[in-house]
Amino acid sequence: MNKLLTLLFYFFLGFVSCLVIPTASAQTTDIDHSTTINWLQAIGLGIVQGITEFLPISSSAHLKVVPVVLGWGDPGITFSAVVHLGSIAAIIWYFRAELAQLTGGTLQGIKKKNYQNSDLRLTVAILLGTIPILICGVFWKLFVTDDSPLRSMTTIAVTSIVIGLLLGVAESVGNRSRGETELKPIDAIFMGMAQALALIPGTSRSGITITAGLFMGLERPTAARFALLMGIPTIILAGLVELTDVLEAGWNSEETIPIIIGTITTFIFSYLSVVWLINFLQKQNTWVFVWYRVIFGGLILWGVLSNQ
Repeated sequence: MNKLLTLLFYFFLGFVSCLVIPTASAQTTDIDHSTTINWLQAIGLGIVQGITEFLPISSSAHLKVVPVVLGWGDPGITFSAVVHLGSIAAIIWYFRAELAQLTGGTLQGIKKKNYQNSDLRLTVAILLGTIPILICGVFWKLFVTDDSPLRSMTTIAVTSIVIGLLLGVAESVGNRSRGETELKPIDAIFMGMAQALALIPGTSRSGITITAGLFMGLERPTAARFALLMGIPTIILAGLVELTDVLEAGWNSEETIPIIIGTITTFIFSYLSVVWLINFLQKQNTWVFVWYRVIFGGLILWGVLSNQ
């Protein structure tokens, strides 16, 4: 099963890489922001969202690239916000046992005033790691507009390359000597500060936090698991904010079926991508993501420069 998922992942990377140059050349101003997608497009975008949300390659970048090059236009904030719930459900389902253990252990630790309780310490670490992105997220929402250069294809390209190279450096210099039982509050703070950078399109929340974890000397699976756990409060809050905006604006009834299909597809592929990532990093290094990010960003940048 894991070998099949690996083959599918490599096929996805190759397929997306082939799409990048025409996307960058045809980008930005010609996109129809009122596009209503059909069920087949909903499946395609659900697959993209599901695969890229938790892998260190940036879902925001791929959701901007893929629909444009395929001529689908921008699926709109309604679709993007609601299908995001599929990823949230998938990560909660994957970590359901750990979350139940953390909740019960944390409550026990608080009740007994046992502040050395491992579950309580991990919960505090996750919350500490969430604070930086919450603060930065407020400022981002207030001051970064939809037409900001920070949301451009050029930014996505440069960020993809830079974070990819950073991941490569972390892979090379990190000693990867500490497991989950050796996590410290400083790990959460450092990884949380790194997570705040994920507000910039093309960064990848899991990518930058895994990179930070490797720099801190964490083992690859530990860095990935903690990055995913730490991201749960963030993606839930971000999903609720987006969903609130959607509910206030309302949506076209024609979008309902594609949104449902897209959300289910997103859930399935998000879950499969998490399973694959954790299993992959137990045996392999992160260089495939490094090279993919550099090539992906380089092709986008080439396309942008060619269009000028």
